[in-house]
Amino acid sequence: MIRFIATACAVIWASLANGEVAIKVTNSPGGIQAWSVEEPSIPFTALDLIFAGGAALDPEGKRGAAYLMTGLLEEGAENMDAQAFAAAQEALAASFRFNVYDDNLTISVRFLTENKKASLALLKTALMFPRFDQAAIDRVRGQVLSNISSKAKDPDSVASATWDSLAFGDHPYGGALEGTEVSVQSLSRADMKAAHKRLLVRDTLYVAAVGDISGNELGLLLDDLLGDLPEGEGLKTPPAGFALEGGSTVIDMPTPQSVALFGHAGIDREHPDFFAAYILNTILGGRGVESRLTAEVREKRGLTYGVSTFLVGKEEANMLMGQVASANNRIADAIEVIRDEWAKMAKFGVTETELNDAKTYLTGAYPLRFDGNAKIAGILVGMQRMGLNPSYITTRNEKINAVSLLEINRVARELLKPDDLHFVVAGQPIGLNEE
Repeated sequence: MIRFIATACAVIWASLANGEVAIKVTNSPGGIQAWSVEEPSIPFTALDLIFAGGAALDPEGKRGAAYLMTGLLEEGAENMDAQAFAAAQEALAASFRFNVYDDNLTISVRFLTENKKASLALLKTALMFPRFDQAAIDRVRGQVLSNISSKAKDPDSVASATWDSLAFGDHPYGGALEGTEVSVQSLSRADMKAAHKRLLVRDTLYVAAVGDISGNELGLLLDDLLGDLPEGEGLKTPPAGFALEGGSTVIDMPTPQSVALFGHAGIDREHPDFFAAYILNTILGGRGVESRLTAEVREKRGLTYGVSTFLVGKEEANMLMGQVASANNRIADAIEVIRDEWAKMAKFGVTETELNDAKTYLTGAYPLRFDGNAKIAGILVGMQRMGLNPSYITTRNEKINAVSLLEINRVARELLKPDDLHFVVAGQPIGLNEE
């Protein structure tokens, strides 16, 4: 059975990539749009929803409201308490996952064909009629507070929180979406109801489904599942500035190894140079053991087990960032090498061989993302959220291959700003002072 499912999923991807099976765009009778790919050979469907708008919309003083509310959506609904809801879900062999981020609230649903209607009916109770029982609020609040306490002792989490605070200040991006001990302790049942009303609205909804379901059937099911949601006000994350300048910040923590986050402002997903920047990041530090930084920091000098870079795209902020960890007496050397390589790539760019190798890697690895109904559904709903059209799946590799050496080296000069690099280091680094 496992081999059969894997084969069927591979067929879905191959068909999508070759344009043999079109992504169907359906508008339900009630006006809910969804993308779908029908694959009836497996009696299973993955349904993914995104509500654009997340923890960054928490009111002032209520940071953590969206996070706590999302954690309560499986803790009882309508006439079922938390235990009864969990038992009903288990009986249907259905899976619901609710997550919130700064700019999105996501719901991932997995259900068997034979339990399709019952699974979605159960999901509807969670979305439309959450109980927010005080006992459940107190229990989940305790879990959140425990998580906050644990993160305060973790160097990676501390470095990340410090970066956010320095980069974004009082903007919601500047604080953990889980909230603080003070803000979480103050959250009430009324705050949960307000967060639910604020975030679960039709104006901000994106939907994708892959599996044993037709577009027409999906439209009717979505009207029943989501048709009663309020239209909403189309709330948007407030504008954010990026306040970090070049330098370094050290957070003293008693650990044998220092961890560092580093970077500067990045590039928007809709910018015409995005694909060149994407390939550039791959060459710099986004390709694991094949990247420049890995070669220089790990392979040649043995200063770390791992170093990487990545593009970060938020609704109101874009960054080019990286991370590295090293012994306290070696982290300063690792940072010096990273700064040097950043400056070299900005000045001299990349070679034609590096560009061609990165293109081969990126275009070859792309199909590996589509290895199951659930991942495909996640990709399709994410494409909608980013404003892409269904043809992107078949044209994405063309966009990668179209980037020229002249273009990527121009982008290297414009995007990479070695003087703007800031390093946030958690640990007890030797020979590294704050700047």
